[in-house]
Amino acid sequence: MSYTQNINPSQWSKLYEYLKPFPRIHTKNEDKAKCFVEAVFWILRSGAQWRMLPREYGDWNVVYQRFSDWAERGVWYKMLYYFARDPDMEYIMVDSTVLRAHACAAGALKKTEGKRDRL
Repeated sequence: MSYTQNINPSQWSKLYEYLKPFPRIHTKNEDKAKCFVEAVFWILRSGAQWRMLPREYGDWNVVYQRFSDWAERGVWYKMLYYFARDPDMEYIMVDSTVLRAHACAAGALKKTEGKRDRL
């Protein structure tokens, strides 16, 4: 795999150990698990659409479906609170200070707003 690795080895070992007990969440292939987590972090930090995920992270739809499954199971929520007090894990603590908002979320006018004013 040629994806960009942003999680250092000590952080990844803590994260991987945390994920092992989750049924149907843990993957036996550690490289694939790391690639998936890196892909999610790339999306969250860049603010890009899922379809813009670089190919080295895998098929964007597969990554999205797995991300969505983890979200429904509360894995991301539990992970946030599990690592909240560990200063070495600040990289995985994605919050609003590192997320980029889409233009429409930042107050940009929608194309339909001008049409309503004309009526």
